[in-house]
Amino acid sequence: MRKQRWHRWLTFLPLSLLAACSSPPPLPPVPQVDLPRFMGDWYVIAHIPSWPERNAYNALERYTLRPDGKVQTDFEYRDGSFEAPVDTMHPVGTVRPDTGNAVWGMQFIWPIKAEYVIAWLDADYQRTIVGRSKRDYVWIMARTPTLPDDVYAELVERVRGMGYDTAELRKVPQRW
Repeated sequence: MRKQRWHRWLTFLPLSLLAACSSPPPLPPVPQVDLPRFMGDWYVIAHIPSWPERNAYNALERYTLRPDGKVQTDFEYRDGSFEAPVDTMHPVGTVRPDTGNAVWGMQFIWPIKAEYVIAWLDADYQRTIVGRSKRDYVWIMARTPTLPDDVYAELVERVRGMGYDTAELRKVPQRW
């Protein structure tokens, strides 16, 4: 009997290690993004934040299409309160070929480019969800600083459907 338990353990251990090492499937991007239409200001409504933005207030992403086809990103926020000074980051997005303009490599520090997937975008280019295949970060963004509760709830459900733990979502305080 003791030998059988040991045998089961040896069978179970490699399978559990393999499961722990597996990564989620790639996050599907939207089929096509009209880049000039996507450019402009996007308020961060909610996010599973990266470390620098974990206490962001008035978070805003501004995208500008550069002549070389890259996307200049200006991210501004106040760290910890509405009264804090404005902090900024200026990563550059490189649109990956053959992705319908929906997958970018976002470069904060050379030579590293973080995956940036436009996973959902409404037809009017007023609301979007951007995420990563690792399901570690996600951003719900809109052209307005706030959304009606029912629209926000719908977007949270979309995020959940993408495989994210929505208990980790943080609603970004916005006051303009």
